[in-house]
Amino acid sequence: MNSSKTIGIIGGGQLGQMMAISAIYMGHKVITLDPAADCPASKVSEVIVAPYHDVAALKQLAERCDVLTYEFENVDADGLDAVIKDGQLPQGTDLLRISQNRIFEKDFLAKKAGVQVAPYKVVTSSLDLEGLDLSKNYVLKTATGGYDGHGQKVIREEADLVEASQLANSAECVLEEFVNFDLEISVLVSGNGSDYTVFPVQENIHRNNILYKTIVPARISDELAQKAQVMAVQIAKKLDLSGTLCVEMFVAGDDILVNEIAPRPHNSGHYTFESCATSQFEQIIRAVTNLPLGSTKLISPSVMVNLLGEEGYEGEPFIEGIHDALEIPELSFHFYGKKETKPFRKMGHITVLDDNLDIALKKALKAKDILKIKGSKKI
Repeated sequence: MNSSKTIGIIGGGQLGQMMAISAIYMGHKVITLDPAADCPASKVSEVIVAPYHDVAALKQLAERCDVLTYEFENVDADGLDAVIKDGQLPQGTDLLRISQNRIFEKDFLAKKAGVQVAPYKVVTSSLDLEGLDLSKNYVLKTATGGYDGHGQKVIREEADLVEASQLANSAECVLEEFVNFDLEISVLVSGNGSDYTVFPVQENIHRNNILYKTIVPARISDELAQKAQVMAVQIAKKLDLSGTLCVEMFVAGDDILVNEIAPRPHNSGHYTFESCATSQFEQIIRAVTNLPLGSTKLISPSVMVNLLGEEGYEGEPFIEGIHDALEIPELSFHFYGKKETKPFRKMGHITVLDDNLDIALKKALKAKDILKIKGSKKI
């Protein structure tokens, strides 16, 4: 029996690129669908150049591939339903629909999966914001769309209600009580239709609503880590997961609250390339091709730091400090090959290993100070 398949990936960004690399290592062929001919995945796969919602392009991808997956959740679920064959999209479109809509997501997590979430209410207009108890802080999020802080408004005082009302009148929203959390964590869980594996708990630190660094293992108690992993598997089983899911959570004292889910590999899991026996990217390929799931054993503590485009630059990227950074022991450098840099655009990442997590942190911060991704044009 030939185990080699043609895998179609919707989305050719850095996640699609790294999924494709893992698939190729396992002997598969990859075709991606992306609006940009020079997307990161174009370096390692054939690309069908078309918008993600182009049903004809989705049909072409489905006809040419044995199995489909995706690198992000804003995919046309109805379009996929119209073109896929039975079992061709192991993750299914129900998971897409849940993760595409924060109202569906919150209701699923709280009412079906039975996990704790932050108190929330559905907001259909600015009228739903009247009489808000402003002794508490809130975050208003559009039900659909939005990432890295887009489509959100924090409400701390009366003055914030002006912009919040505008947002509420522009789209259906979810209003969440702001969680006074100790730290943010995430857990990657994978399933292949019968078995489930869970990765180590990851501690995440954000800057300007963009992931800055991930620390593994998370600096929490073993009891809390186990609780987080159990919750992630509980969610995966409710979904009959075939694929990989990232569950983002808040730690607040002895409580763990689920914030949101992402039905795909995740930025916070990039460390798994070097730090785990099986990477998150290999694991999703195993999962969607119905192969045994790999070990998620942590080989070494690690710190992953995102490399963003430097402020004040755009255009063709160039990397400053790479020679000095690579002199740091146990450091791995990943550059995604994007043709253009912009301020705060995700351009690459580094992962640093060390048996001592504090030393890994110091090495990662040293490398981050050295490495700069600038552009050909100052702005």
